[in-house]
Amino acid sequence: MKSIVFFVSLLFFNSLIFSQSNKLVSGPWAGNVQLRTAIIWAEVSADVKKVAVKYFKTNTLNQKQTVLYKGELAKNFNPIKIELNGLDFNTDYSYTLFIDDKEIITGFTTKFTTQDLWQWRKPAPDFSFVAGSCNYVNDPAVDRPGKPYGGDSSIFTTMAKSGAAFHVWMGDNWYTREVDFGSAWGLNYRASHDRAQKILQPFMASMPQYSIWDDHDYGPDNSGKSFLLKDDSRDIFKKYALNPSYGEEEKGIYTKISYSDVDIFLTDDRFFRSEDDMPDSLNGMPSQDKHFFGPMQMEWLKNALEFSTATFKIIVVGSQVLNPLNKAESMQQYSYEYAELLNFIKTQKLNGVLFFSGDRHHSEIIKASQPGFYPLYDVTISPYTAGVSKAIGPEKNNPFRISGSLVETQNFGKISINGPKEKRSMTIEFIGTKGEQLSSFSINSNELKLP
Repeated sequence: MKSIVFFVSLLFFNSLIFSQSNKLVSGPWAGNVQLRTAIIWAEVSADVKKVAVKYFKTNTLNQKQTVLYKGELAKNFNPIKIELNGLDFNTDYSYTLFIDDKEIITGFTTKFTTQDLWQWRKPAPDFSFVAGSCNYVNDPAVDRPGKPYGGDSSIFTTMAKSGAAFHVWMGDNWYTREVDFGSAWGLNYRASHDRAQKILQPFMASMPQYSIWDDHDYGPDNSGKSFLLKDDSRDIFKKYALNPSYGEEEKGIYTKISYSDVDIFLTDDRFFRSEDDMPDSLNGMPSQDKHFFGPMQMEWLKNALEFSTATFKIIVVGSQVLNPLNKAESMQQYSYEYAELLNFIKTQKLNGVLFFSGDRHHSEIIKASQPGFYPLYDVTISPYTAGVSKAIGPEKNNPFRISGSLVETQNFGKISINGPKEKRSMTIEFIGTKGEQLSSFSINSNELKLP
């Protein structure tokens, strides 16, 4: 009799989970976690009438608070954001999503920790974050014929166990296909479809997620400012991202995040970008008409860098910046803005600047020596699940690459910041799908200062 009761109970529980999963498309997870605020994200089905979040300090179960979602529902796609305010800093919180007054049982932990108020009180906290690019989710009905391009997605399970404070998607977070390019519905479908992958859910909930885009999650391959649906693409990106802000004047998606003594400048290399084949020079001089970031974003980036007092100032870009042998997509092919940015960094004597990039389908660290200035680094991390592209031609033995840093397999980056105030260290590890270390490199903050 007990076995029958257990079996019936199990069937009831499974049917409850199934009915919930029909209404929950993906999520929930917490993002943009600050000192006293956080945002809970989820996507729900079109038949949902009501969504709410109950949250509480993890050690005080009897003090739950509820926030009701007040935005629109019943659309084709329904990603929602619920803001939690008045939180305590450096505090663990747990949360639960309710759909149509029914608690959602996720099967993974839903919690977050607010940032610590360390300024003027104690040394900057040590921490780590993870980063990378190029996540291709196979969709056989619309993929190109032949071998599937998407690979092992267990890398996200490994990343969820990394103990990182947050994650930065560095572009090509999902891959639009030919069937998606022609409509806002298609672009939205791809974002919704790829974000709903089951293996992603525990990872996305395990830490706050920040992101930039590159061509494949912006629009067609190598696309720039001429993409007809770029405004729609921006609106969709905003709905599926959890960044502090998205450009200015309803243009672009650039922003900045700060954690401990690190500032991360999330740039937009697509919305304002001139097409790659536009002439890079006119009458032997770099062309001011060929834009990579564009004047508005460049002005913002310069001012944001100048304002920053962070030990490390990381500029995240979808395309590589410093690799002179990259004949694919690189900021060096936009020589006017490339020189403008590097000259600004030198002229203003900005310490602690380095670049992070994605796109290449292999990982490496490029070092660019600068006369009279400290060397600049470009840390490229790719791919998560997309096909691997090995270094070929002159890049195979690139003299600008840090020896031993080339990784030509699926991987992610784990970046650890630690050490005393006057000697902070950044350790960059490239890690494989099973958690194995593939390469490691450390930079001391004193190496990124004027001689």
